[in-house]
Amino acid sequence: MTRAESLAAFVDRVKFEDLSDAAVYRLKHNILDTIGCALAAFSGKPIDAVREQLSEFETHGPCTLIGGATGAPHMAAFHNGALVRYVDFMDNYIAKKQSGHPSDTFAAVLAASEYRNRSGKEFLTSLALAYGIFSFLLEHFPVQEKGYDHTVQLAIADACGCSKSLGLTTAQCANAIAITATSVQGLVEVRSDYLSQWKGLASAFTAMDAVFATFLAMRGITGPSEVFEGVRGLEAVIGENLEVAWDKCDLNRITRTSLKTYNAEVHSQSAIEGMLELASEYDLKAEDIDKVDINIFRQADTIIGHGSQAGHKKKVFSKEQADHSIFYLLAVAILDREVTPRQFTEERIMRRDVQELLQKVEAENKIRLGIFDAYTNAYPDELRCKITVSLKNGKTVSCEKKDYYGFFSRPMSWEDVVSKFEILASPYADRDLRSNITETVFNLDKKNTKDLTGLLAQVKPPPIQTHNS
Repeated sequence: MTRAESLAAFVDRVKFEDLSDAAVYRLKHNILDTIGCALAAFSGKPIDAVREQLSEFETHGPCTLIGGATGAPHMAAFHNGALVRYVDFMDNYIAKKQSGHPSDTFAAVLAASEYRNRSGKEFLTSLALAYGIFSFLLEHFPVQEKGYDHTVQLAIADACGCSKSLGLTTAQCANAIAITATSVQGLVEVRSDYLSQWKGLASAFTAMDAVFATFLAMRGITGPSEVFEGVRGLEAVIGENLEVAWDKCDLNRITRTSLKTYNAEVHSQSAIEGMLELASEYDLKAEDIDKVDINIFRQADTIIGHGSQAGHKKKVFSKEQADHSIFYLLAVAILDREVTPRQFTEERIMRRDVQELLQKVEAENKIRLGIFDAYTNAYPDELRCKITVSLKNGKTVSCEKKDYYGFFSRPMSWEDVVSKFEILASPYADRDLRSNITETVFNLDKKNTKDLTGLLAQVKPPPIQTHNS
């Protein structure tokens, strides 16, 4: 068999009983967290643009758009995927050479499952499959260092999860994989240099394309079967070999995913936790601080510090740049004692206090980023960092962290996931609706997919702010 056929055969074999109780329990945590992130996104200007475009061109279909509208499956995947991803507060899977967000598969699998009226167990199975394949590819087929984005692995995982939900044959699934793996690639430039709003929408675009391609495969469209091992296939382009036994793709790896406690890039989480602990313990104030030294691991430096992918992390004028700048994140943690969606409004980012602190940091190098080999070697099992704050009175305070609350080694309790969901969802879902969503997710293996989408249709988003005259 070709690589695509081998993967498709694995998709066909997977069943709900392959999931451990612990994996199902953790997956429900991630689903509720994902929905909370989706609802919080309704305040974003790019989401208004997405909603405006779909309301003009897509007015009906069999699948629920969170907030009450309906649309074609691929458009539901785009709309709901944009909501899930935009706030950048959702789950993460960290491999040695690349990390990504397994919940980016949620919208695509949900659309296909709703279309086929799948049971909750079937939806959980398809989503766990997509999670597992995405995470497995991050580990065994990393593409970031070759200039490609994690949407490469995401497209394949979306196609697999949707194929499972739609009940495709092995041959149809192989074609869906081949079409998406050939046609849906992204450059890691989308998350490099000065970040644009597309950072929060690229995964939704991938979901849309993957769902559309999978439906075409369902109708008999064939794809290049040697997409991985062919002369000009992904293996040749990326320089990685994907000759693996897919049965080694453990779907229980969901238990190694992490949730974010702070609304920021995942590699910053332990540093933010440490900064907040120091700020609270010593009542730190910005005007008393001379400098902050951060020692951190290479991947964090690459993405949110001074590294090759980081870009202009000390010039922060947008939400996209702010949540991927270790300098902004630590500065705003000192000032506000929290890092939540409130810290990423345009008004907050541009306020004089944080902008002055950032300028001070840039001009006088008050926050410096270092890399410790020991910290890098411990990654991804740990997110180690050390923060030392030098005060103007000559004193220094410091702390060292190896993980954070929400990391897979210290997972959030169900109660705390519910609390996070309540905060994120409350502007757009009343108490009864939030309670019903929470109960449905917790008991999803005893429910139907449409029980969940029916509740998501009751969310009350704000009116669309028109951006196109």
